[in-house]
Amino acid sequence: MRTGNTNWAGNHVYHASETIEPESVEELQERVSRTLKLKALGTRHCFNDIADTDAAHVSLASLNRILELDRDKMTVTIEGGVRYGHLCRFLHERGYALANLASLPHISVAGAIATATHGSGVNNGNLATSVEKLDLVAANGTLYHFSRYKNANTLPGVIVNLGALGVVAKITLSIEQSYQVRQDLYTDLPLSQIDRYLDAILSSAYSVSLFTDWTQDSFHQIWLKTRLDQNPHFAPPSKLYGATLASGKKHPLPNHDPVNCTEQLGQPGPWHERLPHFRLDYTPSSGEELQSEYYVPRQYASDAVEQLFTLRERIAPHVFVSEIRAIRSDSLWLSPCYQQDCVAIHFTWKPKWSEVAQLLPAIESKLEPFQAIPHWGKLSTMPAKQIAERYERFGDFRTIRGQLDPTDKFQNPFLKRLFA
Repeated sequence: MRTGNTNWAGNHVYHASETIEPESVEELQERVSRTLKLKALGTRHCFNDIADTDAAHVSLASLNRILELDRDKMTVTIEGGVRYGHLCRFLHERGYALANLASLPHISVAGAIATATHGSGVNNGNLATSVEKLDLVAANGTLYHFSRYKNANTLPGVIVNLGALGVVAKITLSIEQSYQVRQDLYTDLPLSQIDRYLDAILSSAYSVSLFTDWTQDSFHQIWLKTRLDQNPHFAPPSKLYGATLASGKKHPLPNHDPVNCTEQLGQPGPWHERLPHFRLDYTPSSGEELQSEYYVPRQYASDAVEQLFTLRERIAPHVFVSEIRAIRSDSLWLSPCYQQDCVAIHFTWKPKWSEVAQLLPAIESKLEPFQAIPHWGKLSTMPAKQIAERYERFGDFRTIRGQLDPTDKFQNPFLKRLFA
């Protein structure tokens, strides 16, 4: 995992002239108000230039406190620099949980919600859907408080914010009672099963992931994560739509040691040690890689997958693995799942951008009939204007941005392309 002036995968070099690391919200307000240009920097897990700037970076690494656990309202309030791994341990030790997690517990909460990052599950929204309140430092240094109850019409527009509205100082998330999860793996799902059964497969557990390396017309693994409070007597069948129950632990990337993966083979464990794919104390995924991801409406998912498999021989030489997951619809303006259930098709690429850059237009062309939208923090070649046009509330977001950042203090090349 890289550090210094690059993102975690090492594929993007940041151009910031300095890094500001305030130790209090008041200091954050003061530094934002008197700095001409700046950009918030999270845990560096984006693969494009969404967090880049040639001005000042604001790191929230020191604003990493968990501020309040409200057992009556079932919420937890944290500062903007808190990572999921830290928050999960805090909640679990006290008997509480989050409803969903991404594949990696290493990422920051603020960064994840700003880019609509997600976990998996036909009944689970992306991570941003758990936000109840959000405190944001705007361009003039003012601390704005947005609440689901007091600002019901505005909060959905500022949660997935792309870092365009200000710097997130505090977040309040909904929580629930802690629960146990078991994780079971299946191998070798024939592609022929996707046309008829993809929706059923994605609905077969609380969280489901399908993996393929594109070398065959198949998915080499299915990961089922089952909540035992909802399904206490679950017993995995020996066969699942043609796939076979795995008898040994697996890494989603072929020929990788599963030691850094969360526990498998049906062994029950705490929610935060099963919902992610990778353990907090190990390097996630490959470590040196590129990533792309595209969302398509769930009703088109099987057709979209079959179209991509026509490119199998072109994709296979350049990819480590791909993952397919379902995400429930939401009301967040810049969420790809705004008012539509989606399936996300993810690519973990080998670290050769020139080859990937030539391949992405072909993938995007295959997905064009299904109105695909790329993940905000990952690599695509789709024109920014085309992306913006696919968000029904983009104009409303532009209006809020004009109010909170009238001088383009938080603009960077990524946002300049998007708002051109």
